[in-house]
Amino acid sequence: MLETSARLLRLLSLLQTPRDWPGRELAERLDVTTRTVRNDIERLRTLGYPVNSTRGVAGGYRLEAGTAMPPLLLDDEEAMAVALCLRAGTGHAVAGIEESALRALAKLEQVLPSRLRTRVNTLTSYTVPVPADRRAPVVEPEVLMTITAACRNHERLRFDYRGHDGTASVRVVEPYRLVSWGRRWYLVAWDVEREDWRTFRADRIAPRTPTGPRFPPRDLPEDVTTRIQRGVSAASWRYHAEVTVHAPAEVVAERISPAVGTVEDLGEGSCLLRTGAADLESLAVRLGMLGVDFTVTDPPELVEHLRVLAVRYGNATPSAG
Repeated sequence: MLETSARLLRLLSLLQTPRDWPGRELAERLDVTTRTVRNDIERLRTLGYPVNSTRGVAGGYRLEAGTAMPPLLLDDEEAMAVALCLRAGTGHAVAGIEESALRALAKLEQVLPSRLRTRVNTLTSYTVPVPADRRAPVVEPEVLMTITAACRNHERLRFDYRGHDGTASVRVVEPYRLVSWGRRWYLVAWDVEREDWRTFRADRIAPRTPTGPRFPPRDLPEDVTTRIQRGVSAASWRYHAEVTVHAPAEVVAERISPAVGTVEDLGEGSCLLRTGAADLESLAVRLGMLGVDFTVTDPPELVEHLRVLAVRYGNATPSAG
């Protein structure tokens, strides 16, 4: 009986790898006959595991999703990965996820072998997490599920949206990607009424259901992560600058992060840099670190600040002779 139980666990472990398993290959892995494999498959089905089988050369056995969550068999590396991810999940910005992650982690640690439990506890004991900002907004899991389902199904999403200044509006969008950035979630979508790409904070979205109708997918204009980076940075800018840089666009693009600026080729070895910052001091430092000549055209406050810096640096430099 022990041999049969151990074999069933090994068979279940193999089937939990998402692929079709020919009966002959399973028999070779388990060192049994194909008839024994068929009998063991029936035992798993009796225990509630939905194992489907297909005939033919390309056929085999596959464990499918059922009506309930069955026990999972994890190897050492998989168990460690799940445990660490659950610990990280306790600080995420999804409503209710912290309690669920802690419950799941407690169940996992209870059955971890001592060698793995020691490794997980050691990592926890000798690392110091940054406390989560409890003032940071959280998102309901149902909101995230509704948004991602609309992205997957290419269905229009209609929702109530609360802007940064508190104003309320109803938006109709074609959703494409949901991006996790820090402790916030952002939706990148095509705004149907404004006919342009927009980024929305998920914690300010209240979806209206049902979703639809379906829409033909568009090509995303750029990498969504870069778009979020730039959008998040620009939202905190007090000063926006346009700077003519006297260097090729490809040279400047290598020296400035897409999150803090865009570069437009002007030809003849120069380019236009659009950037910004919360204060003039940071903006001046960023321009100085380009390591090339530039001319500032806007804003006037930055022009005046650079003139003051030029005088200050000039006074700090001993005169020759």
